[in-house]
Amino acid sequence: MTPEPAPEWRASAWLNTAEPLSLGHFRGRVVLLHAFQMLCPGCVAHGIPQAQRVAKLFEGAPLAVVGLHTVFEHHAAMGPESLRAFLHEYRVPFPVGIDAPGPAGDPIPCTMRAYAMQGTPTTILIDAQGRLRRQVFGVHDDLLLGAEIGTLLAELEQQRLEATDAAPAAEHCADGRCEVGAGATTRNPLP
Repeated sequence: MTPEPAPEWRASAWLNTAEPLSLGHFRGRVVLLHAFQMLCPGCVAHGIPQAQRVAKLFEGAPLAVVGLHTVFEHHAAMGPESLRAFLHEYRVPFPVGIDAPGPAGDPIPCTMRAYAMQGTPTTILIDAQGRLRRQVFGVHDDLLLGAEIGTLLAELEQQRLEATDAAPAAEHCADGRCEVGAGATTRNPLP
């Protein structure tokens, strides 16, 4: 099965970032999108701590952790000001988008519907090309998630190595010219 492009996020606001974010901001990096609700017990006890651990453990890797507050129940209790306080209290450092409300009074937010999420917490992995690679509803096993992230990071590294191998490297630069390593080009002297 060929991975499909991940649907674009539709957020009405962003917290913990100076600018609105889109999938395009993360091209070339693996993305862990953690969809949650601040009043969801599974999110608070498992999902958010897991996303925080991933952000800390993979710091410096080409991996972005992004939260998506996707409210499909108790809308009045989970507004932006409450979310801002929640993120501060739980020390959530990564960017969090507030999923845009569904059209025409639809209680299911736009991004939640675009990804056909069943509820929260939902863990979504998007590869460096912006393709949806994994989506898990409920508590996701730490070891399995780590292996999945490792696989996507290894794929990205392999792609980078292949791109580097495709272009000859200049090994020596002097006198206004750069030479490729010995053996890269062959000259046959004329007889």
